[in-house]
Amino acid sequence: MTKVPPEYTLIIGLGVSGQAIARHLTRQGVPFMIADTREMPADLETFRATYPDVDVVCGPLQALDMREAREIVVSPGVDLRTPGLVEYAIAEGEGPQVVGEIALFVRASRAPIAAITGSNAKSTVTTLLGEMAREAGHRVAVGGNLGTPALDLLAEAPNAELFVLELSSFQLETTAWLSAETAAFLNLCEDHLDRHGDMHGYRAAKQRVFRGARHAVVNADDATTWPDTDVRDVARFTTEAPSGDDWGIAEQSWLMYGDTPLMPTRSVRMPGRHNHANALAALAMGTQLGLPLMAMRRVLERFPGLPHRGELVVEREGVRWINDSKGTNVGATLAAIDGVGPVLVGRLILLAGGDGKGADFTPLIEPLMRYAREAVVFGRDAQRLEHVMSGRVPVTRVDDLDAAMWRAQAIARAGDAVMLSPACASLDQFPHYMARGDAFRQWLMPGGAMTC
Repeated sequence: MTKVPPEYTLIIGLGVSGQAIARHLTRQGVPFMIADTREMPADLETFRATYPDVDVVCGPLQALDMREAREIVVSPGVDLRTPGLVEYAIAEGEGPQVVGEIALFVRASRAPIAAITGSNAKSTVTTLLGEMAREAGHRVAVGGNLGTPALDLLAEAPNAELFVLELSSFQLETTAWLSAETAAFLNLCEDHLDRHGDMHGYRAAKQRVFRGARHAVVNADDATTWPDTDVRDVARFTTEAPSGDDWGIAEQSWLMYGDTPLMPTRSVRMPGRHNHANALAALAMGTQLGLPLMAMRRVLERFPGLPHRGELVVEREGVRWINDSKGTNVGATLAAIDGVGPVLVGRLILLAGGDGKGADFTPLIEPLMRYAREAVVFGRDAQRLEHVMSGRVPVTRVDDLDAAMWRAQAIARAGDAVMLSPACASLDQFPHYMARGDAFRQWLMPGGAMTC
């Protein structure tokens, strides 16, 4: 059995976050070793070349004696229930403390933190808020679960006046205290139940975003996002007309703060009601941070949205082709349908399928009955999707995305939208959701299948 030396920090996980942790500990002068449950991690040789004096242990964690470690820092991709780790993760006051990368970030950060979590849209709101802060002239660093790892931001932006972080449930479950200036919990739907066990465990991890927060932003239409702990000030956003001091939409035509009109919804470049909700969440956070309304409006007027997140790829012969490949769960796809459906002249053709991770697809039926011309389903869970929708929604099952695109082209009419929003993960047929979205894009580009 390999023993972690006394006063050494043990990093578990040799992925992107694990390497960011290693860089941070090196800058801090903290001795460490690293472990990974895989026998041959992808970046092992590169890591050993960079850190030739650091011990690396690969394989089952039971082969490690961690009792005298100074601390155990766990990468977000590592399940705390992993044999050999779980004993330390559940221990109270005995043995080394188990923390994650964000806990190290909080210790070292000297600037306010704006934190965003939720099952869906957190990347959009994170990016929006970062752009708003830049537009207002602030030195801002944006990252976390999106883009640059949080610990690398400390080195890349040492003079940052504000850190805007997207945080996943995996990152939050190892964060005891965040102390954000403003923290948003945007929405909650079924996801990552294989990791958290059930919705209670998943929500409990997300709720950690509010620990020590001075201001909270929550979804007025989703009570599961409301803080369980005391927060001094809570702002609520809704896609309905606001009540009191809520952030909302008046008659679907103006973004509002209470009775105060902020900007027409038609001036928000990102289409759909779900993106109006994202705009309101960013406005609520930006206001708490003291950002001027005019600067925030300018960003909303020009920001087109993120790739693979409701991205309008092309409009051809009156048909809009929308890439929402980031819709990897039912909640994200529901938001996309409810955002796009009401503004269509024609009907929606939904391309859905992949690895559903055991999710319940029945919530898709009602909005598809209202807006859909057809659902074209593909991938591992195509049969499950077809079974759920049959008799309620016109549905065609095909083998893969390419076949789904051909089917959509054959049935689309002027005024329709064809939207890839799979409600499923991509790993059955693609390496990640970006590759799936890129395949959708490529099919539509000059020289792609649509133009052949």
